[in-house]
Amino acid sequence: MTPSRTRLVPIRILAALLLAVQAIGGCATNPVTGRKQISLVSEGKELQMGAEADPAVITEYGLYSDQEVQRYVDGVGQRLGKVSHLPSLTWHFRVLDSPVVNAFAIPGGYIYITRGILAYMNSEAQLAGVLGHEIGHVTARHSAQQITRQEIAGIGVLAGAVFVSAFRPYSGVAQQGLGLLFLKYSRDNETQADELGVGYAAKAGYDPREIPGTYATLKRIGERAGSSLPNFLSTHPDPGDREIRTTQLASAAAASAHRDLEIGAPVYRSHVDGIVFGDDPRSGYFVGNRFYHPDLKFQLIFPQGWQTANQPSQVVAANQSAGAAMQLTLVKSEDTSLSPSDYVASLQKKGEITQASGRSENFRDYPAWLGTVTAQGEGGSQEFIACWARTKPGEFLQILGQAKSQTAADQIFSSARSIAALTDPSRINVTPDVVVIKPAPRSAAFSDLWASMGGGVLSLEDGAILNSTRPATVIPAGAPVKTVKKGTKPTS
Repeated sequence: MTPSRTRLVPIRILAALLLAVQAIGGCATNPVTGRKQISLVSEGKELQMGAEADPAVITEYGLYSDQEVQRYVDGVGQRLGKVSHLPSLTWHFRVLDSPVVNAFAIPGGYIYITRGILAYMNSEAQLAGVLGHEIGHVTARHSAQQITRQEIAGIGVLAGAVFVSAFRPYSGVAQQGLGLLFLKYSRDNETQADELGVGYAAKAGYDPREIPGTYATLKRIGERAGSSLPNFLSTHPDPGDREIRTTQLASAAAASAHRDLEIGAPVYRSHVDGIVFGDDPRSGYFVGNRFYHPDLKFQLIFPQGWQTANQPSQVVAANQSAGAAMQLTLVKSEDTSLSPSDYVASLQKKGEITQASGRSENFRDYPAWLGTVTAQGEGGSQEFIACWARTKPGEFLQILGQAKSQTAADQIFSSARSIAALTDPSRINVTPDVVVIKPAPRSAAFSDLWASMGGGVLSLEDGAILNSTRPATVIPAGAPVKTVKKGTKPTS
């Protein structure tokens, strides 16, 4: 092989790539650096991705129902957005109803923060630091950079595999936006977002010296939080010692601010006092293999011994050894007159399913359709065990499942037939754990105060992390202490 030929191949590949880049996205100006950079995602495409993915994110993970908390977080975010490198962008800030400690952004100015992370912060300035960090990911176009790198490498960034893709209500763009939730930014991205977040917070009038404490708390939380969303540390890799570096950045930003800087601890505490902590049983809970949903007022028995998980948009169960899985979701129809069999027919008419074989049944409390359907999935034509039970006009509980053995298939059918109305007050009248902030009754070590202040829901160490303190630290009398009030949850 001659030297000239060894050079020709990469040159041709590069030429083809540049042509593709020009056709799809071309070069874009980075709002933060002002420099041109190769990008497969145009600014217009970023806006489209965000607008289409936002409803999917809300459907997938759920919004926190406290509108006052939503307005408060949005207000802080809008204040930061106005001093960012994209002040004219329409910014959107959402509080997700998830116990996971996380915050993330998708292109187009959509910033999400969980109630889980709100519980652990202690001031409005800390909130500004987290939101500013996520704004920085948007203004610096980090997601677009990641897409470009992965597309050039031939990897792609569609959302992770879902159980039944044929029934997902999202477009390809929305799925790509959901996939961005699980992108890991580079260490350089994180460093830049830290710098931007500190700068935006100070420019908006917040004391950036509050920010390093947030990263200290996040480091202590580590992998304690668990849910379908990845936690902050898994999606935001630590580029070195974040606490030390943000301390240096914050000191410099505060020194050059030339204005009084806000901490906003009392107003922040007033908004997190009473916030839901941990899983909310109002959104469904398990007792053994029995699933209860107080708000939707239904119950169902999953197969004994199967692994189960209650997620914001679905409940899933699986038996890996039997090669079986099932998914429970709530689906709605604009036509409130449809019976379950009519609904199946409507799915066929719309092309969402190609074949259906089953019959109408009357469950204990609901009319239903039970059988098998065929749909086009990512791997081609697939057959599913299917059930639609109408719980109210226009609303159906949908079960979709697959099984390699007849025994497992029968278990799915039996589980579907167990759907019933929930009427037991002891199962309906459940309440979540909530954060309650109380003044310390006396000056004492946190370890001495924790038990006496009703901190039994959390361990001493977890309580110390919640309060950004240490067990041996002396808390002054009257100082605010976050505790967790135990909700009402049946256990048997």
